[in-house]
Amino acid sequence: MRSAARSRRTAGVSLAVLAAVGGLAACGSSSSGGDGGGSTSASQAAGGGAYTIWDPYPQYDKSSEWVKLLETCGTQAGVKVERTGYDTSDLTNKALLAAQQGNSPDVLIVDNPVVSTLAEGGVLTTTEENKLDVSAIAPNLLAAGQSGGKTYGVPIGANTLALYYNKEVLKKAGVDVASVKDWASLTAALEKVKASGKKGITFSAIGTEEGSFQFLPWFWGSGANLTKLDSPEGVSAVALWTDWLKKGYAPNSVINNTQTTSWQEFAGGDYAFAENGTWQLANAKKAGFDYGIIPVPGKDGGTAPAPTGGEFVSIPVQSDTGRYATSQKLVACLTSTDNSLTTTTTLSYIAPTEAVQAKQVAANPDLQVWVDAVKAAKGRTSDDLGTKYPKISEPMWGAVQAALSGSKSPQDAMAAAQSAAASATQ
Repeated sequence: MRSAARSRRTAGVSLAVLAAVGGLAACGSSSSGGDGGGSTSASQAAGGGAYTIWDPYPQYDKSSEWVKLLETCGTQAGVKVERTGYDTSDLTNKALLAAQQGNSPDVLIVDNPVVSTLAEGGVLTTTEENKLDVSAIAPNLLAAGQSGGKTYGVPIGANTLALYYNKEVLKKAGVDVASVKDWASLTAALEKVKASGKKGITFSAIGTEEGSFQFLPWFWGSGANLTKLDSPEGVSAVALWTDWLKKGYAPNSVINNTQTTSWQEFAGGDYAFAENGTWQLANAKKAGFDYGIIPVPGKDGGTAPAPTGGEFVSIPVQSDTGRYATSQKLVACLTSTDNSLTTTTTLSYIAPTEAVQAKQVAANPDLQVWVDAVKAAKGRTSDDLGTKYPKISEPMWGAVQAALSGSKSPQDAMAAAQSAAASATQ
């Protein structure tokens, strides 16, 4: 039974939820399109024969493979699925309101940074309570849905960031991409590209969660930790980007670039590198030039941990706990090994289990670099940051903006960010 105290606690986290919902841009899912079908009013009151599923994929209608899979899982569970697709921010707000009213959907699919906020607000059940099996899920991906040592759902898939490169631009500059192994060798490659008359690297440093998402591989790749933004390592990551702008290796437009506009710059054919995600693979194939992909390099070599994008399938708290058994069947069906390949292919994600990742690579060898990147990836709310993450992310992206614009030095920008983050997370 949902207690009044739990409901009040849920209401108290609404602002934190809103602050945490910026991650969809990281996932690359379309926010265009209307309701993907189903009823927005169906709930527990509809009875045992109807179960509601809310997801952040409004771009998929009833004819899509995704919705067909939802309906198939409902049939296998002996119930009718009533599905609604919302934009991510809209979905989070509606899920919070529904929880306050004791009228949550039976299955909720949300962007991974939001999970810990909803969980800490008492909105979601734990996998211990709902009996979801997460034993085969990669621990680094599962961590994005954990809070206080408990797990609140199953990742439906993951995406992350890597570096796309233009083979012709690098060839003209005399750069062997195999030589790019760390920050020094990448910077040397950018210098050669500029000298050849072409452009170096583009990325998104916009003052939103997208900017933090793109900065994190460099921040984590330096060895820095989000609890100490102004560490020498963290400052070195900001200094790297700042130096690239000063030397003309990256354009000033990165300050306002979204991941979409950054990609459009790369697609023009003059840039050697672009930091972007799995979701651009289809566009890369349409770009009209030969491209390749390498992981974002760590400062001293190796693959930098990039942040994970993607959603978790969770089971919200219900006053009628008898519904959990069927909800568990629905989630188990959606995330099963057999169906995961369909789901991740449809959503352009990398699967959360090694078994399905192997199937993806067998079907498309080009995905191996993304599988490797996902294996090294890290949840933004990991390290038990939970609801603290958005309070750290905002001053961090502000610091990056200040340094790139020249209003503050990297050291001063990150020192101010650390002070703001420490105050906000006390």
